[in-house]
This record gives sequence, C-alpha cells and structure tokens, in this order.
Amino acid sequence: MSELNQIKPAVVIDARGSACPGPILEAKKGIRKVKVGEILEVRSSDEGTKHDLPIWVKRSGHEFLGMVEAEGYTRLFIKRMK
Repeated sequence: MSELNQIKPAVVIDARGSACPGPILEAKKGIRKVKVGEILEVRSSDEGTKHDLPIWVKRSGHEFLGMVEAEGYTRLFIKRMK
C-alpha cells in the first residue's frame, strides 16, 4: 500500500463530493489528459467508486494500480495503457 503513496500522478482529478457516476465520468475525461504510461489519480468520497472505477478501467483497457484511503476520501490510481 505504501508504494501507492509514492506515486506522482501526471494528473489528479478531484471528484470528492460527486456521487456516482460523477467520478467515473471525470476519470473518462481525465485519462485523455495523460500520456500512455502515465498515471491518473482520482480522488473520490463516493463509496461506489471503489467498486465501479476498477471495472471501468479494465473495460477501457487501462491498468488499475490500486487505491489508498485518505481522510474522508479514497485515492484511486490508473495507468494509461493505450
């Protein structure tokens, strides 16, 4: 888990306070802003994002690196693969 805290994302999407599907829609927009091989971080306070975002990442052909709980929200990391 501590490895994820060391990640320096290319782009951070702050979707805290947004209910599903908001964080997923923000991730879809955000992934276009990072280059292939770079990391996108999505910050979400919505519990559903922990389940839904990894599914979207897999379906869209990217790599879900994991998530870290922060105070009041979750940090989710996606590596752009294409």
